[in-house]
Amino acid sequence: MSTVRVLTGITTSGTPHLGNYVGAIRPAIAASRAAGVQSYYFLADYHALIKVDEPARIQRSTLEIAASWIACGLDPERVTFYRQSDVPEIPELTWFLTCVCGKGLLNRAHAYKASVDKNNAAGVDPDADVTAGLFMYPVLMAADILMFNAHRVPVGRDQIQHIEMARDIAASFNHLYGEHFVLPEAQIEESVATLPGLDGRKMSKSYDNTIPLFAPREQLRKLITGIKTDSRAPGEPKDTEGSALFQIYQAFATPEETAKLRQAYADGIAWAEAKTNLFERIDQEIAPKREAYETLISHPERLEEMLKAGAARARAIATPFTTQLRHAVGLRDLRAQAGAQAGKKDRTALPSFKQYRESDGKFYFKFVDAQGRLLLQSKAYDSPKEAGQVIKQLQEQTGPLPPLLQEIPLQQLSNVDEVYSALQLLLAAKD
Repeated sequence: MSTVRVLTGITTSGTPHLGNYVGAIRPAIAASRAAGVQSYYFLADYHALIKVDEPARIQRSTLEIAASWIACGLDPERVTFYRQSDVPEIPELTWFLTCVCGKGLLNRAHAYKASVDKNNAAGVDPDADVTAGLFMYPVLMAADILMFNAHRVPVGRDQIQHIEMARDIAASFNHLYGEHFVLPEAQIEESVATLPGLDGRKMSKSYDNTIPLFAPREQLRKLITGIKTDSRAPGEPKDTEGSALFQIYQAFATPEETAKLRQAYADGIAWAEAKTNLFERIDQEIAPKREAYETLISHPERLEEMLKAGAARARAIATPFTTQLRHAVGLRDLRAQAGAQAGKKDRTALPSFKQYRESDGKFYFKFVDAQGRLLLQSKAYDSPKEAGQVIKQLQEQTGPLPPLLQEIPLQQLSNVDEVYSALQLLLAAKD
């Protein structure tokens, strides 16, 4: 079974909350324990600089988030756990990707568009208070993912666009410089991808409506008591749809417990009782972890040691890969010119797939030999994922080609034997 690489991180801009736990920490840690999984978890402190200009807050948040991951069960001996800023190859890759990323793609990013819409509504310059950091956020996120060629990235539903943008950017780089990057996919736990906060909106530090993950027991009780509900009295049936209380409970409860609460809503449970049920269910899961968290917070030197060790492991991958990418784009030792071919054709000694998007909005791929001669040209696909799946099938092809080729929309195909031979070269190189 091939190894699947999974990567995720949390921006160090505040105290971890239940939304972080449910949407990222818990599912990511569970994934790290699965067989055949290679996991990368990072503290996204470069991302924090986009929205926070308080150095002490970033430092405190880094401590709290690192302690949260470990207290929740992350094993730093089993995974690569690191601080983003401890891996200098990431900002270098960000620049490489910036140079192949279209501005139009970044114009469509949700965070940037939201800022522009807000400024337009206020009647001010559309780009007022919009930093280049905010605008370039998706490229930095793409670099985080592509540096380790992650196959899957656990994210909330609101972050899916960033994964799609990372795929587009990776495909652009691959088209220009050869197949260096895996095209990542978003991984979402459907029922708990986004958790509501105290006011019913998405739980977010931006809205100041969060429930801290490791709030002391009585503070947790008080915050849950303050969750917004409607005015229906005890005995009146209540809707689970749109109920923040119910959605948060569902994220922690078993299917049987959830069904029981759903019936209690229909029977007219009092809001006070529903909040007590929620408090007890959350505390049941969090209390044992809270003690471990408080111990780690009291010993930051332990966390620093873990992060430094994780950075060393991360750089053992990032440094040679960056060397490879530098060579691919032409940043090379001048003494190595002898024997190198001029132009782009010296970027690889193997056949390669090139996936790209045309002006019609459709996705295509082609397969070329080591000299750049076209062997196979696909017709259009509606999504990069569809095209990528076919490329993967071809890359793993060990049997006769004709049955597989019949399933592929082809625009052009050279000699079938040449295609098969080229694919075998790729397979041999992987082995």
